[in-house]
Amino acid sequence: MIPPNDLTGLILAGGEGRRMGGRDKGLELLAGRPLVAHVSERFAGQVSELVISANRHPESYRRYGDRVVADRALNGQRDAFHGPLMGLYAGLRTARTPWLLVAPCDTPALPRDFAARLIEGLGDADIAVAHDGQRVHPVIALTRTDLAQALGQALDAGQRSVREFYTGLKVSTVSMADCADALVNVNTPADKARLEATLAREAS
Repeated sequence: MIPPNDLTGLILAGGEGRRMGGRDKGLELLAGRPLVAHVSERFAGQVSELVISANRHPESYRRYGDRVVADRALNGQRDAFHGPLMGLYAGLRTARTPWLLVAPCDTPALPRDFAARLIEGLGDADIAVAHDGQRVHPVIALTRTDLAQALGQALDAGQRSVREFYTGLKVSTVSMADCADALVNVNTPADKARLEATLAREAS
């Protein structure tokens, strides 16, 4: 088992929010609180440090993590807003532990034991990713931080897809079909309403 001291948490919140009209998705309210606040709680007690990858409003995000990193700050001449792969690279570069536990800012109902599930399913793989019974969620993942150099080279070669980067690596797919609704992203008002109901049930 991987102890919390060997894990850095990473919340991916660096996107442009195109489907939210350009708004900063991680700061959108769900049940009266920013999405990132809900996701931050899912990391509680499972990691030694929580890093948030954000390209806007760092002062707001600092309330929900130990550090905030921007894609541009760590990626040299590479542009920001190149999607989750760039945020993952920033996380791998800044982590101080052998392992990185990753989730996007728009998955507020993640299972509270998602770290333990990924760790248990990792085996001897480089990366463990969540699967909801129908599809893979490539950025709900546990990954070795020593993959930073390989990812930097992939970015320099023009890769921008997380799935493409995983090709050629040893990836373990971890079933979370028993809680598939917990992996849903908030992309639409209907998603938001459904997840608010889920969180209300949890609270009661």
